[in-house]
Amino acid sequence: MASQGGLTRRRGAGGAASSAAAGEDESSSRVSSPAPKSYNDRSPETAYESGENGHKIAYDPRDISESEERSKQPKLTLMEDILLLGLKDKQGYLSFWNDNISYALRGCIVIELAFRGRISMQKDSARRRFPLADRIIEVIDDTLTGEVLLDEALKMMKTSEKMSVSSWIDLMSGETWNLMKIGYQLKQVRERLAKGLVDKGILRTEKRNFLLFDMATHPVVDAAAKDEIRKRVRNVCTNRTVVLPPSQFLPAELDFRMLRTVSMVCASYAANVLENALVTLGHEARERAFAQVDELLAEYSQWPFAKRAGGNQGIGANIGQVIAEEVEKNKDKELQLEVVAACLSVFTRLDSLL
Repeated sequence: MASQGGLTRRRGAGGAASSAAAGEDESSSRVSSPAPKSYNDRSPETAYESGENGHKIAYDPRDISESEERSKQPKLTLMEDILLLGLKDKQGYLSFWNDNISYALRGCIVIELAFRGRISMQKDSARRRFPLADRIIEVIDDTLTGEVLLDEALKMMKTSEKMSVSSWIDLMSGETWNLMKIGYQLKQVRERLAKGLVDKGILRTEKRNFLLFDMATHPVVDAAAKDEIRKRVRNVCTNRTVVLPPSQFLPAELDFRMLRTVSMVCASYAANVLENALVTLGHEARERAFAQVDELLAEYSQWPFAKRAGGNQGIGANIGQVIAEEVEKNKDKELQLEVVAACLSVFTRLDSLL
């Protein structure tokens, strides 16, 4: 079954890839109660713990919460997965002819925030009158994630007017004629993601000369990390029964492991980098893989998710059941999953948008 949204498949687009200090007058006997902390005030709160020598050590409790957040999440975000698939391994840059990846990466930011429980659809029964992509999203938890791009997007969503899924993806991509909203565009997303992957030890940075100018490139250092992503993609696209082994890139205790993987595969299709994970397959196997992803995108770009009848030619026959079980275990998170479906629905019409 082909996606009815009309996403056009294009081949060969990718290669193989203050702090505020508070002073107290200790000599004063006057004690004043502290001013209530504003809900939107993100200034650090200081806590203390005793060191080995009995001295107090100051720390920001948010550092600990961000560390705990990171320990529960995959090592790589969805955006980083997609960028890695698009990068040429040795050359360290993306295809110059790929128009889709920048927009798809912004969509992945919204999906990632939904999976992490930061945003959801606005709870309003009247929203069902509108297409998924036109429904309003809201911030339900403004705790920082520790990922710079996610936190930048989260702060914008928290402090601005409420807007729809498609509006946020458009604005973060710079796809707007409204000069009053041009400031919502996230700048240099690909380069910032690449630098984040350098910090995580997946890529390295070097300079390459391209005739008239020098450009920073980011060749792959940790080939095993990229291979793990490729294997996950092929697993979903070619196996009758999809099993996702636990790893640092997909921890066993992570919620929505299968749905997250399917979202990543669909995003790679929309970003025109899917073929980079399928280069080891023969022509017919690649065609079947693309048909499988087309079907997955059609099923999971609607809410509630569609029920698949056995899958495409037996491929991924258990995916629907596994995702249904994941949704059933997390009934309180359905408004978050609705955001995921809305982003995938935007992906189905990506070529017509750009």
